[in-house]
Amino acid sequence: MAAPIFLCLQFLCLAFTIIPTSAQDLGTWATLVENAGISSMHTAVTPYNNVILLDRTDIGASELKLPDGTCRSDANDQSLQYDCYAHSAVLDLYTNTIRPLEILTDTWCSSGQYLPDGTLLHTGGFNDGAQKFRTFTPCAADSNCNWVELENIELYNGRWYATNQILPDGTIIIIGGISVNTLEFYPQKSGGAVNFPFLGQAADDQGDNLYPYVHLLPQGNLFIFDDTQAVLYDYNANAIVTTYPQLPGGPRNYPSAGSSVMLALEGDYSTAEIVICGGSQLNAYQNQTIYEPAQGTCGRIVATDFDSDWEMDTMPLVRNMGDMVMLPTREVIIVNGAQAGSQGFGLATSPCLTPVLYQPDLALGSRFTELTPGTIPRLYHSTANLLPDGRILLAGSNTHYYYTYTGQYPTELAIEAFSPGYLAPDNANYQPVVVKAPTTVGYGVSFEVTITVPTLVGDTVEVNLVSAPFTTHSFSQGQRLVNLAITGPKPVGTKYKIGCTSPPSGNVAPPSYYMLFVVNNGVPSIASWIQLTS
Repeated sequence: MAAPIFLCLQFLCLAFTIIPTSAQDLGTWATLVENAGISSMHTAVTPYNNVILLDRTDIGASELKLPDGTCRSDANDQSLQYDCYAHSAVLDLYTNTIRPLEILTDTWCSSGQYLPDGTLLHTGGFNDGAQKFRTFTPCAADSNCNWVELENIELYNGRWYATNQILPDGTIIIIGGISVNTLEFYPQKSGGAVNFPFLGQAADDQGDNLYPYVHLLPQGNLFIFDDTQAVLYDYNANAIVTTYPQLPGGPRNYPSAGSSVMLALEGDYSTAEIVICGGSQLNAYQNQTIYEPAQGTCGRIVATDFDSDWEMDTMPLVRNMGDMVMLPTREVIIVNGAQAGSQGFGLATSPCLTPVLYQPDLALGSRFTELTPGTIPRLYHSTANLLPDGRILLAGSNTHYYYTYTGQYPTELAIEAFSPGYLAPDNANYQPVVVKAPTTVGYGVSFEVTITVPTLVGDTVEVNLVSAPFTTHSFSQGQRLVNLAITGPKPVGTKYKIGCTSPPSGNVAPPSYYMLFVVNNGVPSIASWIQLTS
């Protein structure tokens, strides 16, 4: 085994093991934790530069014990009614150590989103967790924050496979779930759940309409994609504003498992483009045709133009269960997944080990680049999240109902990081260091960011805000990148000052914590966390 290497970048010191590669510009892989004790089905990065890992609770024993003899008693649990094992944990990115967390009710295929104050709101799940609200308020590594199950409040409907999205006023909208064609809000509104029959139009009530893709457009309405169809939804009026053309190529949502992102919001923020890539063949899940090749197409649409149609592109590899992750450079990485089958226990084969870079500004037909392959299959119940240092965290993969370490695709407990080419040693001279930035900023205001950088390419500098989404089942709920209007950089001694203007409203960037990246010549800084407040 290679010896651990320690890398210190600005304030963040990281330990990992490098897997050598001859194609440095195509990225490198590193193992952060060889055995995290749990396989993370749901993952979220916090402003304390640690990562929340979360699995189901009814999966039986994990390999991570709860501390100090703590055990959970749950008569409803389908595996262990008296359970002394953790099913959630925090990964400390400074030390790559794991701290177990206690969660009480079943979180299988649940949903989440950060509140404006940085608290993670977690909703639903299975069995005794289906109507639960839970919160996790992040804290520093030497603190003892833990999950809190909210008392005297529950979801109006049980929600298993739902999607959450923060709204411009900081409210969370919670949409769908298996056999649940409704939506609701947190904080809760009187009147209960709101009927939303669009969700029932999918091909099969048990699939393809679960974990709908939801994106908040900069005019304040929601783009909601279900199966092969998308609508623009005005949640204030409970009205569908428009129906978009059907996306060709078959179903894309769970269990067909494509992925989706909204591309960077920039300029005057009047335009938003949605990209949806990959998925399974029609009825692959229902027929359990595990060797049926996955889809290889991507659709892209200008969601703010009601006359727009899908522009179709082809990935270099077919893929389902891929995760689309927005990079600080406004590009997208597609990683994880399989080349055949669908989501579900044991229903996919042919792991897709090669990440793909999608460069949206290039011409149609030339936007994809294959990157350095990994070695660990990341199939059902795996995740990918952007880290503050610009790497991608890869966690999870459990194709079995319980933790199983035999067979072709055993439960995966290792956590990895993929470093895109912009972090290659040849780019070190271009990497900015943020030495001063505000920690809180309001809407439509001017502020300054001070950086140092060995080699400045002034006309390439940009400042981007990137959200910290809740990632599960091939979709990052609340993922968002906003490119800021800037002036400069202006030299001040050995430093440079950049004048920035914050987003104009919560429509463009809902109130929350964001990673602020300065990008120079395509190379991002380590992020500085900033809270955007109304």
